[in-house]
Amino acid sequence: MNKLQTKKRSIAFFLVPNFTMLPFAAAVETLRIANRMLGYTAYTWRLCSTDGGKVYSSCGIAIEVNSSIADERKALGGEHRPDMVLVCSGVYVEEFQNKTVSAFLRETYNRGIAVGSLCTGAHLLAQAGLLNGKRCAIHWENLPGFSEAFPQAEVYADLYEVDGNIYTCAGGTASLDMMLNLIGQDFGENLVNRICEQQLTDRVRNPHDRQRLPLRARLGIQNSKVLSIIEVMEANLAEPLSLVEIADSAGLSRRQIERLFRQEMGRSPARYYLEIRLDRARHLLVQSSMPVVEVAVACGFVSASHFSKCYREIYNRSPQQERAERKLTMTSVRSGIAA
Repeated sequence: MNKLQTKKRSIAFFLVPNFTMLPFAAAVETLRIANRMLGYTAYTWRLCSTDGGKVYSSCGIAIEVNSSIADERKALGGEHRPDMVLVCSGVYVEEFQNKTVSAFLRETYNRGIAVGSLCTGAHLLAQAGLLNGKRCAIHWENLPGFSEAFPQAEVYADLYEVDGNIYTCAGGTASLDMMLNLIGQDFGENLVNRICEQQLTDRVRNPHDRQRLPLRARLGIQNSKVLSIIEVMEANLAEPLSLVEIADSAGLSRRQIERLFRQEMGRSPARYYLEIRLDRARHLLVQSSMPVVEVAVACGFVSASHFSKCYREIYNRSPQQERAERKLTMTSVRSGIAA
């Protein structure tokens, strides 16, 4: 065998409670298929948790692990040190705060070992200070809260990002693309194509491909003028534009925009703009500990009282009640795991 054929890489997956199974399974299965296609064990992996105990995924399936963080820290200085550590997380990731884990991730990175994340795991890398000034990716649903919590990170709604020795992906099937990119670096495009055939995947997506469906497909509308106006609205949530400014950017009159939105969206442009700002506010409320007044400002509201009034009108509960319901959900999740 030549040097390329005998290349090996070991990966440690750190599982955070409530991690998402899909990106984790996609990553591991991609490595398994690579080994099968190569005919030898090029990729090895092990699973670890904070204390070495099993970890429950968000779908309720418990996974046994091979090691604890303490074990992994000892391994960093020996022959069993991994070539890469990947943090796997999912829902409620912002609730996970562990200084020992942060110290482990920093030490791993400082020793020249690649560090990465699947789904929302970028939260833990950012907590450890590893994403300051770095490009990273995270699931679109968690992007608003993440960008507010970690303004020094350069976060993008990409499928995955590789910045030096840091690998991050948005979760879902994006972990498959990131692992195929890694395998391609190690063994070339031919092996990647063979793995894609086994996985019934027609191609490796570009890292900068969009996470979400295009607006046209997501909203089910075809009018290009309305779509371009919505794109402008989504790009200006913290400092909302006036309808006159939006009309000028679209090259239409205010009356034309009003008529188009009534026809295509069933409501006024002002109402639709309000709804998408409140949707972003809801994500911030459930994904961050930002004070309600700061959430209001981040979504373009001039006062907390006006924000609360609008929020209640749309969601039939106040921002404070939204937070309370979320805490209740977290308590239920923890109780279920403890049981």
